[in-house]
Amino acid sequence: MAAAIITFSSNMSALADLNKFEAATRGEFGIGSAAQFGSADLRKAVHVNENFRRANFTAADMRESDFSGSTFNGAYLEKAVAYKANFSGADLSDTLMDRMVLNEANLTNAVLARTVLTRSDLGGALIEGADFSDAVLDLPQKQALCKYASGTNPTTGVSTRASLGCGNSRRNAYGTPSSPLLSAPPQKLLDRDGFCDEGTGLCEAK
Repeated sequence: MAAAIITFSSNMSALADLNKFEAATRGEFGIGSAAQFGSADLRKAVHVNENFRRANFTAADMRESDFSGSTFNGAYLEKAVAYKANFSGADLSDTLMDRMVLNEANLTNAVLARTVLTRSDLGGALIEGADFSDAVLDLPQKQALCKYASGTNPTTGVSTRASLGCGNSRRNAYGTPSSPLLSAPPQKLLDRDGFCDEGTGLCEAK
């Protein structure tokens, strides 16, 4: 029994050493960030071109901060307040950004592919050249962004309007990841391919 306790204690010590090493090398295998910024005060902070991959920014105060060109791939930013924050040219793909305040935030040329933005507020956000491919947005928010969406992302080559599905008359009747519907339409409203009529925009069965 004593030997078992010593072994367990030794393993815990080795694990602690490993965690310290990963933190020192900015994430697992040195490819990301294990940094914890949950509920942190980051107002007007400057972190340009930094690596925050897999970092935690849950409920952080990021108002008027500059994170331009930084990598947030796989990071957690839910409930964070980023009023007037600068994310221009940042990689925000595969991030969790639900219930986030992004009023007047600068998302110019940012990549937000597959990002979850449900219940987030992007009122007045600058989105020229932003790529929202397969991002999950509330339908009213997507429609609001489509009113002024423009530009093409310089990294992915994707049009901002195309990534949001703006003005797409052959939009799948069941919705897309970037414009989910609350429920599928009745079968009688669909044509045999499951799309609305391209010419009229109506979803009538053939």
